[in-house]
Amino acid sequence: MPEVDIESLRSHLGRTVADEDVATAAPLRGMVVTFDRDETAPAPGQPVPPGWHLAYFPDASRLSTLGADGLPLERGVLPKMPLPRRMYAGAALTFHAPILVGDTLRRETEFSDVQVRKGSTGTLIVATQTRRIATPRGLAVTEDAISVFREAVPPGSQSGIPQTEPPPSGMDWSRTITPDPVSLFRYSALTFNPHRIHYDRPYAMEVEGYPGLVVHGPFSQQCLLDLLRDNVSRRLRSLSCARARRCLTWHRSPWSGGW
Repeated sequence: MPEVDIESLRSHLGRTVADEDVATAAPLRGMVVTFDRDETAPAPGQPVPPGWHLAYFPDASRLSTLGADGLPLERGVLPKMPLPRRMYAGAALTFHAPILVGDTLRRETEFSDVQVRKGSTGTLIVATQTRRIATPRGLAVTEDAISVFREAVPPGSQSGIPQTEPPPSGMDWSRTITPDPVSLFRYSALTFNPHRIHYDRPYAMEVEGYPGLVVHGPFSQQCLLDLLRDNVSRRLRSLSCARARRCLTWHRSPWSGGW
């Protein structure tokens, strides 16, 4: 297993960047059709549904800064990591106040934690970015976004898939969603996510060793948020996906990824 200089990575903790955007309506219309929602996209002055804020603040990295997987080699506040494969590993979202369509937005992102772990798939670097999004009325969303960096897959090998547990039975609500390549591509476009494992099947299978396309962790997260919104009349305050894991489906189906 590769050795990781964790102290070098920790020297970057506390690094912060700020950026700005506008809560426009167009990507929200895209969210409605991508998730096949039976609703109308919010109009100016109306609240943005929880989670749909991920359509804002696109990562405007130049092509020359992207790695073979399509992602920037150094992303925002994160330093360059010594392990090449990157995936979503969970998030904790707090919704302090609504974002309204038309709001100017300011986001501060902090590199807030990094750890090295040994998992069933090898050495892992687990990095957390804390994002705080504010409107003219104050803080609206706090998001602790967790990414995991993994070892490369030897040519011709299969990616290590972690063991998972079946979902609990007897839940108050349930919904079956079957993502397809078009939905994954649309979500990649809406969130300006260039990670090739979500839309480039030959790359996902031949380079990273997955049995098919990989479902975005935030895509699954949004399905949970929408399920809550459809069944709870009160305003959603928080959601925690502490460890994104999902079982492998069959060869031609997308894989809902985690670690």
